[in-house]
Amino acid sequence: MFTIIEDMNIEEFREYCLAKPITTEDLPFDENTLVFKVDGKMFALTSLKNFISINLKCDPDRALELREEFEQINPGYHMSKVHWNTITIEGIKREFLLELIDHSYNLVVSKFSKKRRMELGI
Repeated sequence: MFTIIEDMNIEEFREYCLAKPITTEDLPFDENTLVFKVDGKMFALTSLKNFISINLKCDPDRALELREEFEQINPGYHMSKVHWNTITIEGIKREFLLELIDHSYNLVVSKFSKKRRMELGI
């Protein structure tokens, strides 16, 4: 049985993102927008004040499919509408959200050169 994401709080989201190799957190835009990066490249962001949605990077074709299938998944708010989705977390299954975070992280890492991935140990 799936757990609804309502059970996940921002600290659990933060811990999941930070558990990924070479991940850092930052507040580059303002004191409210928490950003997670792998080797300086963003893969996730959310509001510290109002944890109701997250922005995640996504393969453009998959992004379109997800937006058609889920009303909670929309083009990235204040982001490239092609490469980012904004996910309203209410009603999204926990395992599915974790899969989307993994996809975002892996997509960013896949753009690194083989040499860079080896240097980073990922």
